Amino acid sequence: MSKRYLTLILIFLLISPIFGVILANAVGYAEPLDNVADMLHLNESEINWTPFKDYTVPGLPDVVGYIIAGAMGVAVFILLTLLFERGR
Repeated sequence: MSKRYLTLILIFLLISPIFGVILANAVGYAEPLDNVADMLHLNESEINWTPFKDYTVPGLPDVVGYIIAGAMGVAVFILLTLLFERGR
């Protein structure tokens, strides 16, 4: 993977909280699955299967947690892509 692509991914990771945290809070956006869970009166522990609840890391600001969650997702995707490419 070229340095240009990695730089672009890093830029997207750094600006992602603008859309996923700041603007979502400003307009009152809620995840559709969260809305359905509320309508069905489901307990959060029944539907939370992610390692970081609501893309947050305990003890860190939401914006930082969002970047870390995004970085982990990108890292998994890149790792899987490299593994599949190696197998070709």
